[in-house]
Amino acid sequence: MPAWLILSRWIDTLNRKIGRAMVWPVLGAILVSAGNALSRKFFGVSSNAWIELQWHLFAVSYLGCAGYVLLVNEHVRVDVLSSRWSARTRAWVDIAVMAGFALPMTGLVGAMSAELFLRRFATGEISFNAGGLPVWPIVLAMPVGMALLGLQCVSEIIRRWAFLKGWTQTPVLCEADLPPLFATPPASASQGGRP
Repeated sequence: MPAWLILSRWIDTLNRKIGRAMVWPVLGAILVSAGNALSRKFFGVSSNAWIELQWHLFAVSYLGCAGYVLLVNEHVRVDVLSSRWSARTRAWVDIAVMAGFALPMTGLVGAMSAELFLRRFATGEISFNAGGLPVWPIVLAMPVGMALLGLQCVSEIIRRWAFLKGWTQTPVLCEADLPPLFATPPASASQGGRP
């Protein structure tokens, strides 16, 4: 197997594990939101920190899932056009779009948000709301999310190229195409192939 495909599989595994783990921040946001609503309704108590925490959790889940959504081919695309093209044409268009637009965008937004994070972290900036949270942890989610999305763009370009070269059967994946997330290797593989 070419080294590029090994890199692609490593990126896919990374984004899949992180993307699947993003159910926990979503669950956290739901619980915090419900807790806020109940405390306001029944006790007349509210906290800016808890309100901010719920959108922080949602933002982390949104940014953390960006690469995973691209991996499982659930991203937005113009199906009116792409559905009429052959798989090879779609692969060429995907390579051009990801290399020409998506990768530069993730690099630019990632670099700008990393600079923003470093400034916020250095100053220890706190939210302007009374009792608000520190700003830098949520700002850190932006360059991390862009890095994960950029890595997945690289993996998708490799996969499309491998499809065009005839090294793989399909240019895109869905969750059902992927191996079990926490699969154990077969016994023969761990014993060097001996019975």
